[in-house]
Amino acid sequence: MTAPFIDPLIDPAELTESLDTVVILDATYYHPPDPERSRRDVSTLRIPGAQLFEIDEIADTSAPLAHMMPDAERFAAAMAELGIDGTRPVVVYDRSAAHFSAPRVWYTLRLFGVPDVRVLNGGLARWRAEGYETASGALPEREPVARQSWTPELSRVLDGSAMADTVARGGAIILDARPEGRFFGRDPEPRAGLISGHMPGARSLPFTELTDAEGQFLAPEVLRERIGDGPERGTIVTCGSGMTACALALGLARIGREATLYDGSWAEWGTGDLGPITT
Repeated sequence: MTAPFIDPLIDPAELTESLDTVVILDATYYHPPDPERSRRDVSTLRIPGAQLFEIDEIADTSAPLAHMMPDAERFAAAMAELGIDGTRPVVVYDRSAAHFSAPRVWYTLRLFGVPDVRVLNGGLARWRAEGYETASGALPEREPVARQSWTPELSRVLDGSAMADTVARGGAIILDARPEGRFFGRDPEPRAGLISGHMPGARSLPFTELTDAEGQFLAPEVLRERIGDGPERGTIVTCGSGMTACALALGLARIGREATLYDGSWAEWGTGDLGPITT
């Protein structure tokens, strides 16, 4: 029997009815990174009860690339501090125009097996536009929980070596969330030292194409047309640094498909050290 479909998105009307029973994470993140701005903005305006999920801290801080996936120990410590033990649903949002960073947090939590994680469709902007309550000032006191044992599904994350092997073999479906200008080599990369272009076999699908003018995700039937055909599991998503690729993963999840993330993304491949770059 096929498992029932669960939409990875939640609307403000549904969230407001369960504010006291969910863990809410504010995934506000800027590029270039500005953690002080993120903390200031979350203190200034947020959904009641929200805690800040610091993407660059709940990560492998020893890696040469930014916000690579944390190890199980770091993840478990962070979840305990945030009050996440798997018994309550988790809702993630950000304040961007097209879900820039919330999907990264969603993907991380799902990767480690947190059972019920959803992204607020339309983010903080839609929450405010529909007139729901907001909060400001010092973040609420955290309610830590006992540390749980979380096991990541490592097959859903590729490192540079695995990605190079995949590209060399050919045949994989690879979706690139960067703007078309960077994908086709017309525009420079924002990170110094990287070559503009794309890996052989990849297809351009800017993450902004998955949302409408109000920043809400497109309906599943429209997403299916925009994303195209593919297997239920294994479509590879990539971007500049592993952030907006997760928006593609979220779109895939909404149409019942599971993505695999190339975590280093163009910050790693764009050095030219792993394989060919096509324009």
